[in-house]
Amino acid sequence: MGTETNGSIVCPAALNGIVGLKPTVGLIPQQGIIPLSHSQDTAGPMTKTVRQAAALLTVLTGGGTDYESHCLGDDLTGVRIGVPRGPLWGYSVGLDRVTEEALSLLSAAGATVVDGLSLPTPGSEEDQVSILFHEMKVDLAAYLATRQPGGPRTLADVIAFNKAHAHEELRYFGQELFERSEQTDGLDSPTYVAARLSALRAGRDGIDGLLRDNQLDALVTPAYSPAWSIDLVNGDHVLGSSSTHAALAGYPLMSVPSGLVEGLPVGITFSGTGRSDATLIRLAHAFETARIKATGPFPTPEFRQWV
Repeated sequence: MGTETNGSIVCPAALNGIVGLKPTVGLIPQQGIIPLSHSQDTAGPMTKTVRQAAALLTVLTGGGTDYESHCLGDDLTGVRIGVPRGPLWGYSVGLDRVTEEALSLLSAAGATVVDGLSLPTPGSEEDQVSILFHEMKVDLAAYLATRQPGGPRTLADVIAFNKAHAHEELRYFGQELFERSEQTDGLDSPTYVAARLSALRAGRDGIDGLLRDNQLDALVTPAYSPAWSIDLVNGDHVLGSSSTHAALAGYPLMSVPSGLVEGLPVGITFSGTGRSDATLIRLAHAFETARIKATGPFPTPEFRQWV
C-alpha cells in the first residue's frame, strides 16, 4: 500500500519495477491518511502484477466493483490510446526509447495509438505548492483533532515540536514548507481559489479535452526517469515525471514496468478521466501481458544482478 499526493505511489513503483495504481481521489476513503491535500491525497496498491493491484483495489473499495474482472488478456482491438508528447517526453533518452517500444507493443495488441498530442503545462510551481500549503494547514488540523489528547492539534503545534526536538526532527531537513503553510489564510483565500482553478484547468480540462477531442480511452506517457542517487544536500534529481496532471485533476494514474535503462527499471503510465480506474486496469494488464510474451517476466536477469 502507498499514499499519493503527486507521485508517491507511481514514482517508487516505476523506479523499483513494480505496478503502482493511484486511484481516482475519493474512490478509497481518506480516513486514516495523514493529510497533505484533500483534493489530491489517496491510498492505492503497489504490487508485482496488475492483477494483484486490481484485486487489492476491489478490497479497498469495499467489493462493489470487481476490478480484477477487467484483466482480460492482451487484445486491445477497438481501444484508442493517446500519446501526449508535450511536456512529458524528452528528459531521458533511454526512457523515451523504452516507451517507444511499449507503444509498439500496444499497437501490436490491436490498440489505435494516436500520437503527437500535447497536454497544457500544469501551471506554475508556485500555484501547485500554494494548493498544498493552504490545504495542509486546514486538513492537518482536522486530522489531529481525531487523535488522542495530549498530542499536537495544529500545524503550529507540529512546528513547535520540531523546533523543540531539532536535533532529531530537523537533522537533515528544515521545515520551511511547514512554516509557509502555517502562514496561509484558509480555503476562502483568493490566492488558493485562483491556484485551484488553474490546477483544474491544466489537469481536468487538459486530460478530458484530449480524451474527448480524439475519442480516446486513455493516455500513455513515460513514467519517471531512472532512479537517482540520494542527495541530502541538494535534494532529488528528478529529470521528469508524468504524475502532475493526474494529481491536479484528482484522476487515476497507473504505472507499469516497461523495461530497463542502464540496468534500472522504468515504466509507462496510463491515465484517464475520473473513475476510469477499471479502464486503466484493463489497458495496463493488456500491456503487461504483451510485454511478458515479448520479453519474459519482470524483473529480468539483467535487473536481478543489481539487487
